[in-house]
Amino acid sequence: MKTRIAFCLSLLILLTAAAAVAAQPDAAACKDHPLFPTRMPDYRIESCKVEPFGVYEFYALKGPRTPVEGKFTFVQYAFTGERAKEPNGLAVVRNYENAIKKAGGEILGIQPTWWVVGKIVQDGNEAWVQAEKGNGKIWLRIVEKQAMEQFIEADAAAFAKDINTTGHAAVYGILFDTGKADIKPESAKAVEEIARLLKGDPNLKLHVVGHTDNQGSIEFNLKLSMARAQSVVQALTGTHGIAAARLNAFGCGPYAPVASNDTDEGRAKNRRVELVKQ
Repeated sequence: MKTRIAFCLSLLILLTAAAAVAAQPDAAACKDHPLFPTRMPDYRIESCKVEPFGVYEFYALKGPRTPVEGKFTFVQYAFTGERAKEPNGLAVVRNYENAIKKAGGEILGIQPTWWVVGKIVQDGNEAWVQAEKGNGKIWLRIVEKQAMEQFIEADAAAFAKDINTTGHAAVYGILFDTGKADIKPESAKAVEEIARLLKGDPNLKLHVVGHTDNQGSIEFNLKLSMARAQSVVQALTGTHGIAAARLNAFGCGPYAPVASNDTDEGRAKNRRVELVKQ
C-alpha cells in the first residue's frame, strides 16, 4: 500500500512539473514580432533582444553572408511540449517560408530542414527575416532596414583640424546602401561640409579614400570602395563646383581598418570615407 501511495505521489509530482513547464509564460518584456504575430504550437519566448540600430549577417546559400543594418530584433523560442511531439526542422522552416510569402515577401535562401531567409517589403519598408530551427529551439532574427540616425556631425572646422594634425580626416556621415556606391540623400550635409573645407582653403588638394569592412571578397571591396570614393568626388565637383584637379578618388577596401572586424561596431567604424591631404 505504501509503495502504491509513493508511486502515485511521484506521478503527481511529475505531472505537476510537466504542466508547470508547459504553462511557463514568455520571458519578461518579450513578445512576438508584428510580422509574425502567431507562433508554432507549444513554444514560449525564452529570451529576446531589440536594438534600435544594429546589423545582422543573414545566411546565404553561396558566397558570404549578407549584412543588413537597421532595427534588429532577436526572438528565441523554446519548445515546452512533449519532446516526441516537437515539430521537426522541415515543418518549422516551411511554416516560416509560407508566412514570409503570405506577407508578400520573397525567399532569398533556404535549407529546408534548418533555416530560411526572406525579404518583406510593406508600405515601402524593407525587412529581412531569418528563421532557424535548433534542438528544442527556434531562433527568429529580423532587421527592419533603415539608415542610422546621425547625432554627431563633423564639420569643416573639425576636418581641417584633423588634416592639419594628422594629415587625414575620417568622415562617417556619408552613407551608402549595403554593397552599393550611390550616396544616400541623408549624406548631403557631410558632403557640404567637405565642400566648405575646400572652399575655405583654395590651395588644399585631397585624396578621397573609400574604406570597407572585411565582409565579402577583397576584389569586390576594392571596387566598391573606389566606386564610393568616385561618387563623393562627383558630388563635390558636380553639385558644389569644386575643381576636379583638386580631388583624387582612391579605393582602399578593407586594407586600413581602424577597429576590429570581429564585431558589428568595429565593422561600422571601418566603413568610412577619409580625406587625405595630397
